[in-house]
Amino acid sequence: MNPMVDLVADLGEGFGTYSLGDDHALLGIVSSANIACGFHAGDPDIMDATVAECVSRGVGIGAHPSFPDLRGFGRRTMDLTAAEVRTDILYQLGALAAFAAFHGTRVAHLAPHGRLGNLVGTRADYAAAVADAVLGVDPGIIIVAQDGELAQAARLRGLQVGIVGIADRAYQSDGTLVPRGQSGAVLHDPAAIAARTVRMVVEGLIDTIDGTDISITADTILLHGDNPGAVDLARRIRTDLEAAGVTIAPLARVLAAKAQV
Repeated sequence: MNPMVDLVADLGEGFGTYSLGDDHALLGIVSSANIACGFHAGDPDIMDATVAECVSRGVGIGAHPSFPDLRGFGRRTMDLTAAEVRTDILYQLGALAAFAAFHGTRVAHLAPHGRLGNLVGTRADYAAAVADAVLGVDPGIIIVAQDGELAQAARLRGLQVGIVGIADRAYQSDGTLVPRGQSGAVLHDPAAIAARTVRMVVEGLIDTIDGTDISITADTILLHGDNPGAVDLARRIRTDLEAAGVTIAPLARVLAAKAQV
């Protein structure tokens, strides 16, 4: 069986008259979308339009909840209790689920954004809060995460997990991402990014910042869309993956195929 992977981008991250990235172009490349739910970006009109376009293009819909940090784009640490994290996830997931239902579909996955996304990988209480919220709303929703506390909490509750590989970020030897403030954390060479993505999917290996290779599972590849050249890079990654014999499909289909192997 040929390798299969999902391509996902963070979309709907504008607010009011402000926009971020070329969502329309990216929706012609990706197979899934992480849609902002209003706490770090997004508003009802943007959520509605993004879900509608996902449906028309056959793109899987994912919730992208965050800390309630609109001004800081969800990238700042907030001193919330685990109970507050749980209710914030419920609030945002509920909003996106309503738009999905209106357009005749459902939320397929959930991927925490920004600083919350970092912390759920290492804080067991936050991870449990996110997993409990998803379990209580729809146990069929897939949790998207790197290996860590959230993936473990989801599996313990019987939730499906999709492990995300990040195409343009450097990895450390323990499998975590190099912090953004550190030199070399973000990669910029399109050829190198595309080549390492193909290797990640086809060989299950990725080179780390110290020059060693580590094993990696990548059910879905995150394509960032908020920087210059993002659309061209996303298109190149998809083209190179397909040239290597990789099938691109929404995450639910990817996991279903892997479960049959």
